[in-house]
Amino acid sequence: MRKNIVAGNWKMNCSLEEGQKLATEVSQLVLDLGQKDAEVILIPPFIHLSKLSEQMQSDGNFYLGAQNCHQNEHGAYTGEVSASMIKSCGGTHIIIGHSERREYFQESDALLAEKINSVLSNDMTPIFCCGERLESREVNTQEAVVGEQIRNALFHLSADQISKIVIAYEPVWAIGTGKTATAQQAQEMHAFIRSSITEKYTNEIANGISILYGGSVKPDNAKEIFSQDDVDGGLIGGASLKARDFMDIVKAFN
Repeated sequence: MRKNIVAGNWKMNCSLEEGQKLATEVSQLVLDLGQKDAEVILIPPFIHLSKLSEQMQSDGNFYLGAQNCHQNEHGAYTGEVSASMIKSCGGTHIIIGHSERREYFQESDALLAEKINSVLSNDMTPIFCCGERLESREVNTQEAVVGEQIRNALFHLSADQISKIVIAYEPVWAIGTGKTATAQQAQEMHAFIRSSITEKYTNEIANGISILYGGSVKPDNAKEIFSQDDVDGGLIGGASLKARDFMDIVKAFN
């Protein structure tokens, strides 16, 4: 049975002190709620991981993740961080291929495939992001775009490996714009992603993979989006920086 997941991507926000305060607020709200219906993953900037890992050791409902990693384990790559380094700081998940990494840092599908390999080799969980731009949606080529991203970055994996992946569908036109795909649009793309995995692997494998929606999810639309058959949670951006808003999204699974 696939997992319900709500992951908060803080992006490049929060000082160390601010991050500790936010994580404390979220953890307390989760404990108060007694949330068992969804995994909660906090994904702060790298500088927070070690401190938050110590801070959250006793909170069994939480996981920590990172927003990116380098494809190699070590070496002369100034300014980069490897998957094994993230793991040593308590991270269990790593976002790979966020649209901002694709756009601002020109990360290709081939590079993302290498990063996926590195995360898996460290027994961690990749959260692989895919999604189309507005121009693709406007000419109805979104499935072709997303299908190619998935094939190029994931379909070299064995059945066992891909079973360990979390996928996040993020329509690029709905990130930070205030626009949101309708619940039906999200469901259609999630169903397409799942069917693509079925065609390459098996229906059993496809039905075991959590597919998250990432595109301006807010407390007032989370329940409708998460209620769709193939939507298993969200990769949350701006709303994850406010503890109450983030928890209201988590509560959409109650």
